[in-house]
Amino acid sequence: MVYMGVDIGTTGTKAVVFRPDGTVAASAYREYPLIHPRPGWAELDPWLVWESVTEVLRESAGRAREPIQAIAFSALGEAVTPVDAHGEPLDNTLIAMDVRAERECAWLGEQLGRRVLYEITGQPLHPMYSLNKILWWKNHKPEVYRKAHKFLCWQDYAVSRLGCDPVIDYSLASRMFTFDLRQKTWNSRILETADLSPDRLPIPRPSGTIIGTVSPSAARALGLTAHTRVIAGGFDQPAAALGAGILTPGTAVDGLGTVECITPALDRPVTDDSLLEGNIPCCPHVVEGLYIFMAFNFTGGNLLRWYRDQFAHEEKLEAEQTGRDVYDLIIEKALRTETAAMVLPHFLGTGTPHLDPHSRGAFLGLTLDVTRHQLARAILEGIGYEMLLNLSLLERAGVSIGELRATGGGAKSPAWLRMKANLFGKRITAMKTTEGGCLAMAMQSATACGEYGSIQEAIGQALRFGETYEPDPEQQAYYQKRFETYMKIYPRLKELNHELAELGQTARNP
Repeated sequence: MVYMGVDIGTTGTKAVVFRPDGTVAASAYREYPLIHPRPGWAELDPWLVWESVTEVLRESAGRAREPIQAIAFSALGEAVTPVDAHGEPLDNTLIAMDVRAERECAWLGEQLGRRVLYEITGQPLHPMYSLNKILWWKNHKPEVYRKAHKFLCWQDYAVSRLGCDPVIDYSLASRMFTFDLRQKTWNSRILETADLSPDRLPIPRPSGTIIGTVSPSAARALGLTAHTRVIAGGFDQPAAALGAGILTPGTAVDGLGTVECITPALDRPVTDDSLLEGNIPCCPHVVEGLYIFMAFNFTGGNLLRWYRDQFAHEEKLEAEQTGRDVYDLIIEKALRTETAAMVLPHFLGTGTPHLDPHSRGAFLGLTLDVTRHQLARAILEGIGYEMLLNLSLLERAGVSIGELRATGGGAKSPAWLRMKANLFGKRITAMKTTEGGCLAMAMQSATACGEYGSIQEAIGQALRFGETYEPDPEQQAYYQKRFETYMKIYPRLKELNHELAELGQTARNP
């Protein structure tokens, strides 16, 4: 028996077929570009994303060489697409980094209040959420809003294309900013304020629920069978947490993907003032009865991808010639150097704790002798300092984390994990399967089909741990001193960066 987990991400889609013991039977990946039509806007082409999803489904199913018993999707949060009555997209997908809906967000805050919204949804007020984007369509593209039969995220859109009802699990539903964290349903007060019918949203169900089976036409197109079950999946961050076995306090997953996110688990929803002040979201876990916090930065692996595309031509050529991963080459060469330069990694605004969409990235301390490898090191350190800021915030709020478990593309790099252990001053354990979201979805699928007696049994059988990295006290002291300097950068650049962001909104080609 084999089970498929699919992760639809910000810059690519992965499909992995797992056996019950956690070994990989097949996998496939496709990358796609982000679209930035204007400063502060970030979109995906839904036709291209779905084409990529179908390709990885077909390719991995073909390589597995035995029928896929069930499939579940994890998906990027907040990204929403208007679709017509036939399920066809009416516009591009607006993703989390897109902050065009600032006015709609402010209006919602004025109507209901920041504290009330946080208490209901567990989400701090910010333009990223799906509801704000829906209101933007209503105000700026009324023809799209009027024609939209539903507004779907990528989990529910994918299952609808497989022939099932558009079901969204509780964890991803929470990112739409209309979901009641405690009641586990669309909140009537928020929907009435927005004048939005719940019929235009997907159907919320617990992660791991059997939704149906793949339609005959989809099965033929994708190399699946009409008996392949479709299972409610999850938001990618709690899915990554499940893929690292994060079910109890004291540990957290460090998801090293396009967005870097540190995700601990807890047994109850918490929306107190200290977490609100730090803009820390609280969401349902993909394991029923549990919840997660998220501390994140929008600029994570995507900043390394930017560096790869702009500066790493030599490493790209070397990777093609040797078969090595280009990111391994970039990171290894970067960490052989030292630099006084620093990077403020706010290239897409900030994540927590500031949630400042108008902050901008910055390179500081540059001189004419700075090499590109030193720039890469400064990038790695800057991403790390931003997450250390978040770890410090969680600790002050009473969320103690003794060990981080690394998953995602960045978890494949021993050099980077060693650096992060020293920088964070915490033990970091690499997961053998770095595609934790895909593994989590396969475990959910297999549990729903009775392969395991419980999700805890699935974790016991399928999870494998790799190398553990302990912090070196001398290195930790080195990074702590630099972190004290890093902490001064955002406050001192904030006003200037806001001015630059405003100039960017009005910039025109000569």
